[in-house]
Amino acid sequence: MNTIIKTGLAAILLLAISCTKENNTIQSSRITDGSSTAELITDLTLGKYASVKIGTQKWMATNLAVTHYRNGDKIPQVRNQVNWNTLTTGAWCWYNNDSATGAVYGRLYNWYAVNDPRGLAPAGWHVPSGAEWDTLTTHLGGNAIAGGKLKDTGTIEAGTGLWYAPNIGANNRSGFTALPGGERWHISFDALGKRGSWWSSTDLSTDNASVFGLSYGSRVVYIAPEAKLDGLSVRCIKD
Repeated sequence: MNTIIKTGLAAILLLAISCTKENNTIQSSRITDGSSTAELITDLTLGKYASVKIGTQKWMATNLAVTHYRNGDKIPQVRNQVNWNTLTTGAWCWYNNDSATGAVYGRLYNWYAVNDPRGLAPAGWHVPSGAEWDTLTTHLGGNAIAGGKLKDTGTIEAGTGLWYAPNIGANNRSGFTALPGGERWHISFDALGKRGSWWSSTDLSTDNASVFGLSYGSRVVYIAPEAKLDGLSVRCIKD
């Protein structure tokens, strides 16, 4: 795992250098379908994020890592699993409570943070609805194949990426650069390197909300219900 994290940190350092020198070419070497562009998003608490245009939508090109709501209120960090399981208000954590994973994959949030009226996303952005995730996958050819166009390339085993092999179908043609940041469940952390799961803002029931996910073993995009108390990644979309 140390090798994985070091690889990811090196990649982020290179991205930061690139951002300083040339603001409008982030990830351009990885965008191959001709439909994507990039710029920088400024967040008051954590600096700059890359963005990418895919079809008619503009997405953040990295996972969210804010520690404050849009109005400046602090989002609590909750490490203890028992305490996490009792929450009905917003919170964040690092995968496995390890800050090194946060530098690579961003923070994991429960859905209560996503739904908080103070706003989880920076100004001008929001957490996408299930319908907005559907628009993304439709533009990329549908759920059966869109996952490959969204996933970052390479594998852990080959030393070329952060997904475990076989990372089926991964070509990142969209420039979305989806990473497998794993999940925090009611029992434990799981699936780092194997799955990436992102919240939508779509509320399904008292206990569940809609989630968009990708797996190392498939090019399929799955959209499914998830317990609101779970900790997942967040990607934001432009208003």
